[in-house]
Amino acid sequence: MTNQDDALLQRLQDDLIDSYDEELELELDDRALEAYAGEGGAHRSDEYRENRQRYFRELFRLQGELVKLQDWVVSSRHKVVILFEGRDAAGKGGVIKRITQRLNPRVCRVAALPAPNDRERTQWYFQRYVSHLPAAGEIVLFDRSWYNRAGVERVMGFCTDDQYEEFFRSVPEFERMLVRSGIQVIKYWFSISDEEQHSRFLGRIQDPLKQWKLSPMDLESRRRWEDYTKAKEVMLERTHIPEAPWWVVQAVDKKKARLNCIHHLLGQMPYQETEHPSVVLPKRERREDYQRQPVPQEIVVPEIY
Repeated sequence: MTNQDDALLQRLQDDLIDSYDEELELELDDRALEAYAGEGGAHRSDEYRENRQRYFRELFRLQGELVKLQDWVVSSRHKVVILFEGRDAAGKGGVIKRITQRLNPRVCRVAALPAPNDRERTQWYFQRYVSHLPAAGEIVLFDRSWYNRAGVERVMGFCTDDQYEEFFRSVPEFERMLVRSGIQVIKYWFSISDEEQHSRFLGRIQDPLKQWKLSPMDLESRRRWEDYTKAKEVMLERTHIPEAPWWVVQAVDKKKARLNCIHHLLGQMPYQETEHPSVVLPKRERREDYQRQPVPQEIVVPEIY
């Protein structure tokens, strides 16, 4: 194998480890951090393990701040919409998962709309997104949004030229209307290189747990890289407004992108720690006439593990 092949293989292995980290992060806490960070194996450098440990420590700290932000949103009855846009495999889903991981889904929820059905195609373009907007004390994260029209619909020919131009006439006013109504609109574009997207697609092809992420549309987007680049440049130029500016996240390094995006998001709202009353666990009531009934064995899930 050539050095280039070796480097690609190492990149795919690192990406696989990173994908499993997504689930391990749910189980980790600061007490287990030091032990886990050393599991990379003897072939891993000290710098690699230190960077990994630093990433987890900073992620947990930022997630703690997100909990404070959530409490402030509820107490202040703030309304927030956060849009996540970018190329396929740019890492949008990864940062959304880290943001929502430890938050209350009744306060912070994700809207990931499928392709419009026949009825929705006849509606006002923004109509199906409006029903997902937040009420007071809520945060909504759009995993792709109304900007589909400026990206995939434009590149793939799913909208007409007139519809495309009407979108650019309407979207600034639509977002200004949201802001005037009291909804804060935050827009992120995740930027990756041609080479990085190529590596991530290869990783998805090789990983059976990720192959579902590859759709025919994703593969076609790979072929039309330059068309998507042009569409993105037009979109940023025509929809970057003071009321709802675009923020570009450099996402070639997924872990750094997650931390940078969460850190930036926390700086977009004047949150502060919310005082909570002390929680006292009440004593359980016990009644002499109560006797717990045995569970029928035929409905018990077998204990395989």
